[in-house]
Amino acid sequence: MNVKLMGIILLLVSTQFASAQTNSDEQDIIALSKAKWQWMADKDVDKLAELFYEKAEFVHMGGHWGTEQELSIIKSGGIWYKKADIHEVSVNIIDKTAILLNRIDLLAEVGGNEVTNPFEVTEVYVKLDGQWKLTCLSFTRLMTPGGH
Repeated sequence: MNVKLMGIILLLVSTQFASAQTNSDEQDIIALSKAKWQWMADKDVDKLAELFYEKAEFVHMGGHWGTEQELSIIKSGGIWYKKADIHEVSVNIIDKTAILLNRIDLLAEVGGNEVTNPFEVTEVYVKLDGQWKLTCLSFTRLMTPGGH
């Protein structure tokens, strides 16, 4: 009986620990995503270069490209992500991969013109050597403000 009870207790403790770890990872991803929006607004390509996986993919309304081009565009101001108003955030963690969905209104300057667009943004992070790296950032323009 003591062995069974001990097994049940160990199972409950390990389940609670795994759940706490997942919640901690979710909060880390949400905080990292929020910081990323600020770094993009500040054109802080040094911090972004640390966050972006070297072979990351960036999908925009006008096409898709890799990390080097995304950093170059941010640095030059070709796209200036001025402010992301975040309305909804969800995170799904699968092993060492985190998928974050943001519903945002993005104020940006593109080619010298200021525009605001509603987007559903998909961010995919992978934990490599204990650090979360952004591997994909994809913008889907919503047809109506608020996304409904």
